[in-house]
Amino acid sequence: QVQLVESGGGLVQAGGSLRLSCAASGSIFSINAMGWYRQAPGKQRELVATISSGGSTNYGDSVKGRFTISRDNAKNTVYLQMNSLKPEDTAVYYCNADFELFGNLWGQGTQVTVSS
Repeated sequence: QVQLVESGGGLVQAGGSLRLSCAASGSIFSINAMGWYRQAPGKQRELVATISSGGSTNYGDSVKGRFTISRDNAKNTVYLQMNSLKPEDTAVYYCNADFELFGNLWGQGTQVTVSS
């Protein structure tokens, strides 16, 4: 069984940094795109960043220049480095991966809270 496990969320002051990790485990053949999405209370889930298997990246407008997505294909892990955090970045952050054999899967989510 394949699953995604996120870590690295927490509470940080505005202007601070956090690094999220998401590791895929199980009988993985290969992973295409991986990414991060977030959902704040009362709002729809939105794109944060995605990265292809070749390393091409895409960012949501609200995080460009502050967040950096990367991945380690050997470890089946995707990272999100978040700098200059703002209170409006507060949300549950979800990892997403497109598996060659299993299709699109989501992680359980990790809470990020930015205090002003």
